[in-house]
Amino acid sequence: MPDTPAATPRSRVRVPLRFHDGYSADAELVTFHGLADGQEHVAVVLGAPAPGTVPLVRLHSECLTGDVFGSARCDCGPQLREAVERIADRGGVLLYLRQEGRGIGLYNKLDAYALQDQGLDTYEANAALGLPEDARDYTAAAQMLAALGIGELDLLSNNPDKAEQLRDLDVVVRERVPTGVFTTAHNVRYLRAKVLQTRHTLPLAELSVG
Repeated sequence: MPDTPAATPRSRVRVPLRFHDGYSADAELVTFHGLADGQEHVAVVLGAPAPGTVPLVRLHSECLTGDVFGSARCDCGPQLREAVERIADRGGVLLYLRQEGRGIGLYNKLDAYALQDQGLDTYEANAALGLPEDARDYTAAAQMLAALGIGELDLLSNNPDKAEQLRDLDVVVRERVPTGVFTTAHNVRYLRAKVLQTRHTLPLAELSVG
């Protein structure tokens, strides 16, 4: 990894996961020493890859509103739920990264929501606040993968930037696997903006604003 010190596992604990729809999975949560950004990121290890296969990995940025409260303004909660099941079935890791609001933090994200209510898209709202459209850096994610012994993976993501950053950090991303499409009446403009602004692999024709 370019000029980045190694991180090491700090603790491992088994945690049974259960979701609102009744789906459950057994996971091992791993914490780390030495992460570059000093944040408390967690690796959620699920299942075990079959011999000769690479793990399925998702980099999931924390979203309090979507992951915890079920906000319909984004697709984060459904993506998290889908990722856990798909990774558990195949074997791999979900990295739960403390990068609320694409790295701008919870309060700033809520301020951006208020601007979105006035007609700006998610990226325009960040810019209007003087913030980056996407402030996320995945150096810590690459450190976590290395500490877990994962040098090659399939990445569960619609976001090409995640794959590009991991490759720049010497992680072999064999394939980028798209997630499902989770639209609501409240998030379709958000999803369209992700396609148009940052090349997310979502079916644009299906994301009608109505």
